[in-house]
Amino acid sequence: MKKLFEMGDKYAKQSDWTDFALVKFCLCAIGIIIGLHIPEKSKKPAERGAAVVFLATYIALMARLVKVIVNMIKDN
Repeated sequence: MKKLFEMGDKYAKQSDWTDFALVKFCLCAIGIIIGLHIPEKSKKPAERGAAVVFLATYIALMARLVKVIVNMIKDN
């Protein structure tokens, strides 16, 4: 668990405001997907849009995290 927190701290230190903006968009998108309560005919386009935003931000965030992990492994 300690290593997990260490990775999180290192990721945050190497991040800038754009990374945290991506986190917010990512979380907002998944929240929309989970809590979507709109009329049935409008539901599919909203779900697709939120899914696209979520996937785009998630991929970007995970790519950055993988870089941090690889650098941590190289440093040890």
